[in-house]
Amino acid sequence: MKIGVLLHGNGVYDGTEIHEAVLTLLALAEVGAETICFAPDVDQHHVINHLTGEEMPETRNVLVESARIARGNIRNLASLTIDELDALVMPGGFGTAKNITKWAFEGPQGDILEPVKQLIIDLVEQKKPIVGLCMSPTTIAKALEGSGISATLTVGTNEENSPYEISGIAAGITSLGQRAEMKTVREIAVDRENRIITAPCYMMEASILDVRDNIRAAIDELVVLLKEEE
Repeated sequence: MKIGVLLHGNGVYDGTEIHEAVLTLLALAEVGAETICFAPDVDQHHVINHLTGEEMPETRNVLVESARIARGNIRNLASLTIDELDALVMPGGFGTAKNITKWAFEGPQGDILEPVKQLIIDLVEQKKPIVGLCMSPTTIAKALEGSGISATLTVGTNEENSPYEISGIAAGITSLGQRAEMKTVREIAVDRENRIITAPCYMMEASILDVRDNIRAAIDELVVLLKEEE
């Protein structure tokens, strides 16, 4: 199994959620997958001081920052072809909604990086599974807008505690022609028709153990989908 892992910076507030990325890589290693980390070679929207939450007066590159998580073993998205991947996993963090889409600033009508959009559409059309964690289902929803593909996705539930407005984000997903399901951090959403798995992770009030279990459940289901193709 060759599984792509899409990163979008380094740190929850302006890039990839580090816990989710590391736990994703761990879970994939545990099931015997080969991982290909990659990221777009673009500037971050901004840089956030993770101590204070304030914006910092500097510029950072998404690919360079993502290389911190991948320990330097990372590819430029532009060099990647879909034939190299059996599936894709997308960890969360607000880099997905700042550096890949503009959801954090403009909601569901914000732009998406065209190479990411095309990669997601190509994967779905070729029936290669996608796992979207945390905020990444919003990127999947944006990528599929206008494609004729309607996927079932989750970013969590409004029935348990969350630091975010789950109902509003779910409504945004729906506005793009997708279906939003309410799931707790102990659950995953599985769209078997489109072969898309999504899990709330840190979109809910969750411990690192909760997130670990949620990601592992998603990766285990990914293995099930891949074995169905054998």
